[in-house]
Amino acid sequence: KKKLKISGRDLASVPVQVFSLDQLQVLEMSPERESCLRYRMELLPPEISRLRNLTCLYVDSNNLKKIPAEIGTLSHLERLTLSNNSLSSLPPEMGALQRLHSLHLANNSLTELPTPLCQLRSLTFLDVSDNKISTIPSSIRHLEKLETLLLLFNSLESLPEDVCLLRNLHTLWLGNNHLWSLPASFGELVNLDWGCNYCSCNFEGNPLERPPPEVCSRGPEEIRYYFLSFRRT
Repeated sequence: KKKLKISGRDLASVPVQVFSLDQLQVLEMSPERESCLRYRMELLPPEISRLRNLTCLYVDSNNLKKIPAEIGTLSHLERLTLSNNSLSSLPPEMGALQRLHSLHLANNSLTELPTPLCQLRSLTFLDVSDNKISTIPSSIRHLEKLETLLLLFNSLESLPEDVCLLRNLHTLWLGNNHLWSLPASFGELVNLDWGCNYCSCNFEGNPLERPPPEVCSRGPEEIRYYFLSFRRT
């Protein structure tokens, strides 16, 4: 089999038979998003390394507390979803997942953006919303292909200038943090959509000066309209 979905509200561990499926490409052990269920699996076993052909691994909405270092051996992994778990850290070996382009980490207990993530040069989508992240490392500038960065509901008080080097960003959500200002070069993120119908940048729930003069003096004119509208609401 190339694809396997394991379901059940009492799911607490990976059945050992799974690790003999060395041709498996997609492994899903998450409840349906609409079900509001949460499985009980607390540990992703190190034997996961036997599934060398995995491209997608879905383990949302469990009770994972730790990710084994062996995850770094899954060299074909392209998509990894770990949202809605109990993770407070990630293994440095995750930096070896050089084919990974989509990583979901929303609603965990992360207090910082792990440095190994900034080694994932192929990453185009990163969701770390609803954690306790207070700082962004300057090494984030290495994520040159990143198109979507979701940082809502964290504890950010500032953004490093290095974020403004992510010139391929199309979507950046920063709502419900503690941001008082933005980097002076923020307006150089020219691929963000500042249009009226759909805005790919979100600042609601921050104590920002509106409109931030260091931002509105640069970049497209739509930035000023966005913040003036934001001010009125």
